[in-house]
Amino acid sequence: MITKSIPSLITVGNLFLGIAAIMLVFHGNPELAALMVIFAMLLDGVDGRIARALDAQTDFGKELDSLSDVISFGVAPAFIMYVAAFQDVNPAAAWIITAIFPICGALRLARFNTASGSPGYFVGLPIPAAGVVVATLALFYEDIPVIVLMITTLALSFLMVSNIKYPNFKKVGIPKQAVWIAPLIVAVTVALGLLFPDHLPKIVFIPLVLYALYGLKKNVDRRLAKKKRTRARQAEESTQSEHTA
Repeated sequence: MITKSIPSLITVGNLFLGIAAIMLVFHGNPELAALMVIFAMLLDGVDGRIARALDAQTDFGKELDSLSDVISFGVAPAFIMYVAAFQDVNPAAAWIITAIFPICGALRLARFNTASGSPGYFVGLPIPAAGVVVATLALFYEDIPVIVLMITTLALSFLMVSNIKYPNFKKVGIPKQAVWIAPLIVAVTVALGLLFPDHLPKIVFIPLVLYALYGLKKNVDRRLAKKKRTRARQAEESTQSEHTA
């Protein structure tokens, strides 16, 4: 019974870190708040794998995971960005953009939970990736114009509810004999975060931005290839009609 509860306990840890991030940013510590979101992403990355390894997957765990993700990767990053960067802009614009991000995250999760089948890829940018990008991007508020931060937050919101395909690394499972590796990885990352709290969030920011851009690039490539095939087919049909005439 206790073994079957381990994945849900990890998910609760994810939720706790999201709540902690919100409290930390409102106490003037956006760096540590962003770190909490990163730690939450780690827990979110291992709870499902451990559930599969322990054969402890349940509908309850799935719903709890989604609710936790809305807080940790939707609400918390939006508040981090709002407190760190949006304080001096038009209140209406700041409130709307801050609200749009978690709303799009919730829509993304709802679509994911109701989708049939398992295609092997994500449709739309996963909320953990989008949330960590926003949380860590907020730390650059002194170096990046606020209008760029606002546009980027909106762009990430759009990517979450888009039909753009992203690689699904959650399909990489953990053998039951190697379940102990997951808490070890989390512990090492937490130790690095506590040792280098000012640097780790900005380092994590880079690969996640590349992940978001990768899906966008692949989508553009697919569209261009589709247009190219359509033009080639139209040209071939035109040539055949001319020969027939």
